[in-house]
Amino acid sequence: MGIRVAVAGASGYAGGELLRLIAGHPDLEVVTVTGHSTVGRTVGEVQPHLATYADLTFQDTTSEVLAGHDVVFLALPHGQSGSIAAQLPDDVLVVDAGADHRLTSEDDWRAFYPGQWHGAWTYGVPELPTADGKLRTDLATTRRIAAPGCNASAVSLALAPAVAAGFVEPEDLVAVLAVGPSGAGRSTRPDLSASELLGSANAYAVGGTHRHTPEILQNLALVTGVRGSISFTPVLVPMARGILATCTATLTPDVDEREIRAVYAEAYGGERFVRLLPAGRFPAVEHTIGANTLLLGLAVDTAANRLVVVAALDNLVKGTAGAAIQSANLALGLPEAAGLPIDGTAP
Repeated sequence: MGIRVAVAGASGYAGGELLRLIAGHPDLEVVTVTGHSTVGRTVGEVQPHLATYADLTFQDTTSEVLAGHDVVFLALPHGQSGSIAAQLPDDVLVVDAGADHRLTSEDDWRAFYPGQWHGAWTYGVPELPTADGKLRTDLATTRRIAAPGCNASAVSLALAPAVAAGFVEPEDLVAVLAVGPSGAGRSTRPDLSASELLGSANAYAVGGTHRHTPEILQNLALVTGVRGSISFTPVLVPMARGILATCTATLTPDVDEREIRAVYAEAYGGERFVRLLPAGRFPAVEHTIGANTLLLGLAVDTAANRLVVVAALDNLVKGTAGAAIQSANLALGLPEAAGLPIDGTAP
């Protein structure tokens, strides 16, 4: 038997994507799935595309059910992971795909989320630059991992090399994102229904109110120690999954595109899952669907004196479940890329 895994919240989109990816993992074996309204039903009923686990039955999401596994993935709504995680043994690797353990500042938590702050865990974006290297070093020695917010990881990875090099003004960052509705979870909402969404595009959480805003600023401060500011606006578009993030920033004096590309090539040139496209090419969401891949394209708008970085990823893979598994691989001493595809699907 491989490494025993439980997935809490396996009836949702993120939980289902965890199951799909783990099904192809050489070392991880899902033995327990939990849910809420799905208790007593099988994975085959609730997630019919997951034939590998079709006969597994959903159990109640309790610490008693989750204890006794080697790895527990928590794919629960925000605010529900903290109390359960606190009851799990210290030797269990726990990966939270929700927001409960992402923010290091209690003030940030209280400004953007209801309920209790549960403290910060090791952040699950291995490629994210820090002042001392990258976050993968910290992930190799932890038993508690906070998987990233999908929008936050897209914007953070897009801007971090330029911020770290001092090529842009960290107080003048702008990001506008086209996002698919799967990022909001599987619960039924009128604004996410096909009749409301198809043929339309809607900005939401406008004016600095999106919950990923402090997460982005926290991530970018890892490389400078200075918290900047960002105008962050997501736009809901009619694609089931994916994020296209267009990020811009004012350039500091005497910086050209050649220098910027060199910094990005150094930051991500050796990375398997983050790829900078050649000059003049920009990513499309469709090229990342199903893959644990983030694609970047950059340009300099000389007339506006701004750097433009466009990032594309699958919000359910590299944005959530893939990042969670990639980080867990590091914590378990497994090959970082185990079970994770780099190729998308087409058409």
